[in-house]
Amino acid sequence: MTKFTTQLFCLATLALGIANAAPYDLTLIENVSVGKTLLKAGDYTVEMKGDKAVFTCNKKTIEIPATLGKNDQPFASTILVSQHAQLQEIDLAGTQDKIIFSAAAAR
Repeated sequence: MTKFTTQLFCLATLALGIANAAPYDLTLIENVSVGKTLLKAGDYTVEMKGDKAVFTCNKKTIEIPATLGKNDQPFASTILVSQHAQLQEIDLAGTQDKIIFSAAAAR
């Protein structure tokens, strides 16, 4: 690779990393759990930091193990996927990113 191509690749990778780290606002209309962690209804900011989803509400921070997945198409809106009040996934509006909470990671 040429020096320019290498620099461009590094810049694109950095930009992608910054985009994945961007915080997203969401509102929980009811309490949900991720493993043994309870997220009470309210307004949150969530962002991925490494292998954790970091939720912030009223200056209180909660870190939950998670992975960042990709969808084929960008999500039109932010969608919370849950089953029996157990949060499984957050699809992030305007991106192809989804935060995935596995049962094993949430313990």
